[in-house]
Amino acid sequence: MIYYNPKDWFFTLFRLHKSDTFRKLFPMMIAIGLYSGGIAWLELEYWQLSEKNSVRNLTILHTLLGFAISMLLVFRTNTAYDRWWEGRKLWGSLVNNTRNLAMKLHQLLPAEQPDDRAAFRKLIPAFARALHLHLRKESTQKELFESSELNAYLENLDPHQHIPNQIASLIYQRIGLLQHRGTISAEQLLYLNSELQSLSDVCGACERIKNTPIPFSYNVFIKKFIFIYIMTLPIGFVFQLGYWVIPIVIFVFYVLASLELIAEEIEDPFGGDANDIPTELIASNILKHTQEILKP
Repeated sequence: MIYYNPKDWFFTLFRLHKSDTFRKLFPMMIAIGLYSGGIAWLELEYWQLSEKNSVRNLTILHTLLGFAISMLLVFRTNTAYDRWWEGRKLWGSLVNNTRNLAMKLHQLLPAEQPDDRAAFRKLIPAFARALHLHLRKESTQKELFESSELNAYLENLDPHQHIPNQIASLIYQRIGLLQHRGTISAEQLLYLNSELQSLSDVCGACERIKNTPIPFSYNVFIKKFIFIYIMTLPIGFVFQLGYWVIPIVIFVFYVLASLELIAEEIEDPFGGDANDIPTELIASNILKHTQEILKP
């Protein structure tokens, strides 16, 4: 995720980064410019169609279609941002719930049982790290934090199965063992239940966003609509703009295609793109805070 100062206009306007749409669209912008120049030369110089008013009527069609495509792109961008913001809220709730779980365990676990504290100090952040890797579709390693101590709790995990579910199950088992030994009462077990249940709730909601993209036909239609609109734009406006139609068509293509690219990037908020949610950093913060709360 890119951090920036929204009040710094000069830095924002002239900064180029790897996720900038200008870099991605530059080859297509050159091609669109050459195409527009060729259309302008054919209509103005070769065919000399500037006197035929029937061709000028295409501008009315482009005006109507321009309003329609702008509405589609607004809906597309809003839908993608809603997915991004929902993902951020889910990881924010995961941060809060892991802190609450750690603080409750800190109060319930006696200081003379350091093994239990050490177990939860490893297992709680391990869930966040495993969820990050699971959503990135990377292979989840047993040694999540490069700590030999963690392997003692995760040595029975099956790497071919759902890792976050297995770690959440280990946390449940550890809590159940505490209740069986009498360290915590049944009432205190209910006291911890909401935070424990939230682990699987957050995981399931993130998987819903990850595994449910926008409908394929809708995605394809917008791209085809943009392509046809841009390809026909110089035909209708060349008589009003002359050769100025070249930079204007390039700019219109840049705006429309950039909105689509931005929507494509943020509709999957758990990927590795520059504007995606920094799940790895959040998981590291959960590790840090859990260790601070459940310190020996």
